[in-house]
Amino acid sequence: MKVVEIETPRGPARAHLHPAERPRAALVLGHGAGGGVAATDLVAASEAALDERVSVALVEQPYRVAGRRSPPAAAQLDEAWTAVVDVLCAGELSALPLIVGGRSLGGRVACRTAEITRAVAVLCLAFPLEPPRRGSKPPESRLPELEAVTVPVLVVQGERDPFGMPPAGPSRKLVTVPGDHGLKADPPAVAAAVRTWLAEVIPERRST
Repeated sequence: MKVVEIETPRGPARAHLHPAERPRAALVLGHGAGGGVAATDLVAASEAALDERVSVALVEQPYRVAGRRSPPAAAQLDEAWTAVVDVLCAGELSALPLIVGGRSLGGRVACRTAEITRAVAVLCLAFPLEPPRRGSKPPESRLPELEAVTVPVLVVQGERDPFGMPPAGPSRKLVTVPGDHGLKADPPAVAAAVRTWLAEVIPERRST
């Protein structure tokens, strides 16, 4: 594993690189709002990807590198994320089909920027479909962020996730696993879902 610091318009980010042997694709994953890249589901997904010969980069947003727990506005998160992905795709992960994703907040960022980053697929771990209710205000669904993605999407969701259960769609696969939003109850189930899906979405690389 190699850790690199990457400058972004929002301050330095950090990428934890796990190169696969003879990689077929690259998977770049972001963390949840208050967590880090060592989250159980991110580790499980990373191990599954490496099993499929997919190089992995786990990205720490600048606010986390700076020691803050509360994320900034969505536009700032997206700006930092796309800057990191651009640098990785120009260097460590160059010439590889790109799959983006993340845990909770990280998955939302990946969905919003999937077109800009030219991703071939998106992986969402514990997608937070509905935020907690505030007073009498009705819940706001984040389903439009998923619906806007035009490439294949996998959502791995805990069957007891209090943030709700996103629906499957024409190009969106939903896999439910034991547990809640933390996805800590059954890491092998998370890994199995990711491994199966990666085998389906990685483009064939034909030699010319």
